[in-house]
Amino acid sequence: MAKGYWIGRVTVTDPDAYKTYVEANAEAFKAYGARFLVRGGAYEVPEGEGRERNVVIEFPSYQAAIDCWHSDAYQHARSFRLNAGAADLVVIEGYEGPQPEES
Repeated sequence: MAKGYWIGRVTVTDPDAYKTYVEANAEAFKAYGARFLVRGGAYEVPEGEGRERNVVIEFPSYQAAIDCWHSDAYQHARSFRLNAGAADLVVIEGYEGPQPEES
């Protein structure tokens, strides 16, 4: 079964409200087995438009990633983020197929 991922890009306009969102989302993420792979950090935008904060969250399955998004716990946390800035979020299924061969 393929893992699921959230890929988020955020521009924070209200750091206090965003902090409240981060504190509130922990419950939902724990319940759905989320694991942060990227949470802020240094970045470069070689193409396209970037946002100041980037996040990649891994879930044990694509369905868990979808269910987390729709959960009451996450929607409650999300209500704090809506007033904290602008965000783009993609929920995507992981890839388990062939990889490029090493040289």
